[in-house]
Amino acid sequence: MIGRSPDRLSLVERRNFAGLWIALELYTPETLPLKRIEAAGRNVVECVKQLKSRGLDPLNFEFVALQS
Repeated sequence: MIGRSPDRLSLVERRNFAGLWIALELYTPETLPLKRIEAAGRNVVECVKQLKSRGLDPLNFEFVALQS
């Protein structure tokens, strides 16, 4: 799931991951990020930990709960 666009998840994958939080890089005029999942977890704190472990700044991401 990490590295994939949330729009490209299959229905089965969306059902399996429903309720998880995902981190997507924020759009700014200076960047044109790909819309892909950079972290996933049961809550935002788990996502933040994953981002930090990869050297990414969580302030540059939005956190969204996946719906089925």
